[in-house]
Amino acid sequence: MTTTLRTPEAEDDAGVLREIRSALHDLKFGSVEITLHNGQVVQIERKEKFRLQPNGKQA
Repeated sequence: MTTTLRTPEAEDDAGVLREIRSALHDLKFGSVEITLHNGQVVQIERKEKFRLQPNGKQA
């Protein structure tokens, strides 16, 4: 999932923090990458991994 910030509301600090919090919500395994251009957040990318367990083993 990639979110590109283009609206004026999302470019303010509170909007950026909301988007980061949203990307982190319920993420168990993975990463969140924040891309900056000229000191401004322009993209937030969420990469989620799903861990599969062999039959009979619990996580």
